[in-house]
Amino acid sequence: MALAARRPRPDTLIHHSDRGVQYACAEYTACLAEHGIQPSMSRIGSPYDNAKAESFMKTLKQEEVDGRAYRAADDARRSIGRFIEDIYNRQRLHSALAYLSPTEFEATLRPEALAATTERSGDLQPAEGHSDVVVMALGEPA
Repeated sequence: MALAARRPRPDTLIHHSDRGVQYACAEYTACLAEHGIQPSMSRIGSPYDNAKAESFMKTLKQEEVDGRAYRAADDARRSIGRFIEDIYNRQRLHSALAYLSPTEFEATLRPEALAATTERSGDLQPAEGHSDVVVMALGEPA
């Protein structure tokens, strides 16, 4: 699980989602609370609240998922996790981050972060009990 790999300090993460019932249900919000994650939902009728997340999903679909035949759900999780960790976070330049990768940008905020994230390898794992959600953390290690 990404939380175990990154070990962010409690109460330093925000989980933003649309207003989907799966993100508002008691079980899911309890899982967020258990990990010290602050839930955030878009406002009703305000599509721009999710612009960054929608942009990420577009990139993921175009660069990794479209036209790809995964053998099984585990294969898809591993491949998508590798794309997020190795390509999206470490190689792909982001205009919103002054054309740095997220890893490079995070290192400008915390220089020790670059060394810590490049030492860790392994697949991102879905949040426990929620196979459709991958947690990405930028908080400082606990």
